[in-house]
Amino acid sequence: MAGKRVLVVDDDAKTVELVKLYLNRDGYKVLTAYNGTDALRLAREGHPDLIVLDLMLPGVDGLEVCRKLRGESEVPIIMLTAKVMEQDRIMGLDLGADDYVTKPFSPRELAARVRTVLRRLPGESIERGPEELCYGELTVNFKKHEVSVAGRPVSLSPIEFKLLGVLAREPERVFSRAQLIEKALGYDFEGFDRTVDVHILNLRRKLEADPRHPRYVKTVYGAGYKFVEGT
Repeated sequence: MAGKRVLVVDDDAKTVELVKLYLNRDGYKVLTAYNGTDALRLAREGHPDLIVLDLMLPGVDGLEVCRKLRGESEVPIIMLTAKVMEQDRIMGLDLGADDYVTKPFSPRELAARVRTVLRRLPGESIERGPEELCYGELTVNFKKHEVSVAGRPVSLSPIEFKLLGVLAREPERVFSRAQLIEKALGYDFEGFDRTVDVHILNLRRKLEADPRHPRYVKTVYGAGYKFVEGT
């Protein structure tokens, strides 16, 4: 991992310096920013391999930074948030963040998250198989990276699309959270289990008429998730 570039963005200088210290120890080159405007500039000019991004920033906030960056690249983003409400976490993941860490956090844990994300495995490609799958009203076009329900386009984040792709390629197969992490996200770290749950929740919110009673992405209690062809 030595030589990888990590952009750390937080309006609290002490937090930035502490995170920088731990990442420097791991051999990363650390770029720093304290507001959204500088974060966008450094992300575009410095081409970091990963971004640690605080949700609450002066001026352009973290959500807006994430939205703009995700429209330009798929650079991994770990969001820092002092908010504990589920909707706040969903918003960040909905915009394409890879994971979130809740403040106050252990800098050692955050450094471990950074190592894990940068140690991505290639995993199985969801491009294998048909270019398009149709299950009732749901259509998934892998070539165009497009999803629609009853003809209505559905906008998914890159991670949501990968999760749906893995599940939809093998209907009725039960995937554990660890398998989804490896196949869809390319990680190997049990700490991401909760992130998978939030991504699935968000996926249901976008695909299902009633997310509480999903037609497509079902929970298999004690085992994980599976895709069904809809009823």
